[in-house]
This record gives sequence, structure tokens and C-alpha cells, in this order.
Amino acid sequence: MAVDGVSSTNSAATKNAASRQTIADNFDTFLSILTTQLRNQNPLDPLDTNQFTQQLVQFTGVEQQLKTNEFLEALLLNTQTTARSDAVSYIGKQVSASGETAELKDGGAYWAYNAEANVANATVTIKNSAGQVVYTETGSLNAGPGAFLWDGVGSDGSTKPDGVYTIEIKGTNLKGNEVKVSTQSVGVVTGVDFSGSEPMLTVGKNKVALKDVTDVRVVPETTTPPPAGEDPDEEEPETEA
Repeated sequence: MAVDGVSSTNSAATKNAASRQTIADNFDTFLSILTTQLRNQNPLDPLDTNQFTQQLVQFTGVEQQLKTNEFLEALLLNTQTTARSDAVSYIGKQVSASGETAELKDGGAYWAYNAEANVANATVTIKNSAGQVVYTETGSLNAGPGAFLWDGVGSDGSTKPDGVYTIEIKGTNLKGNEVKVSTQSVGVVTGVDFSGSEPMLTVGKNKVALKDVTDVRVVPETTTPPPAGEDPDEEEPETEA
């Protein structure tokens, strides 16, 4: 597992330390030469104080810049470490994330959805990884959040193989106007991938960015954990086969 962010930061810090050491050595050499010049200067033609004062100011400015770089690198490393620790804390939690995909596993695939208004005529379409429609259902949805559970049985009556599936929900109200229905993938985080520029949560076979997570919950102690946004005591939206 590569940790590119930390590796690059450490490399930059090493280069910065080398540069700082060079500046320090040069500064000591400069002071030694300056002291020698002051000690052996011609009283009738003294050394120009403005010139070496400017040089001192330049050395000081470079040194301050290096210190600023060191501080920023330490801050970046601390931020990366915190982000990784936060990502690891998601393991074992049930998350909802913006998207249309979900993994069919153990006879079920879950999605959360949110309807902006009551949907009188809703059409649910599920496709496999090849983009083929394997299941459709029509019915009505109440406004607000809800959950959709698919048992993996296609419209042709056959049980579909485990894998990643996508869902699309379209609907209209009683006046025939389109109602926006957003969908979210739901699953339990089983790991974190640090190989990229940002931590990615592993949810089944999906990779989910932290910025896309919209809900985090402790997995209910039931045989089949309900999707986020679903109240176990609340009746599911009515649908028609």
C-alpha cells in the first residue's frame, strides 16, 4: 500500500533541510569573511556598511522563508495524518454516498433515495455492470427520504449474480410534471484505500470518496441492516409490480 502523500512530504522536508543546512554554512562563511574584512579594512577607505547590511537582510529573508516552508510542510503532514485517521474510523460503519451504484450480495442490494415531492408515477430501473436492464418496477413514492431494497430477482424471474448494479428512479406528479429523485448508494465500509491522492472508502466492490459521504451510521444488530434514512418502524413507500 503506497502512501504517496506522506512520501512526497518527507522528500520535500529532506530537500528543505539540506537547503537550510547549505544556507547556514554559507551564512557562517559570510560572517567569517565579513569579520576578516572589518578587521583588516583600510581606515582611510572603510567598508561600505550599506552593502553588507543588505546582504545580511537577504540571508535573513531566505532563512525565514525556509522556516515558513518547514511549518507548512509540518501542517500538511499533520492534516494528511488526521484525514487518514478519520477515514479509518469509518471502517465497520454503514455509509450513504451520492451515486447510483450498489453491490448485490447475500440476496439484497440497497439504495437510499430522496424525492423532492410526492411521485404519483415512479419508474425504477436497475442495470447490471454491462449496462443491461435487469429489473424494472413502477409505483408511487412519498416526498422525502426513503429506501429501496432489491432482492436480486430480475424482471424475467431469474436470480441475478452478485455484483455491482446501478439504479435510476424517474417520476412525475399527478399533473405529469417531472419530480427529481436523487439516489444514494448504501453499504458497510470494509477498508480504506490510501494509494491515491485522497483516502477512498471501500464499500463492497465500490470506492467512495469521503467528500461524497452524506450519512454515517452504526450498523444495526440485525440480520439485514436497513439502509440509512429508513426507519424500521416506518412503512415503506407503496409500489406496484
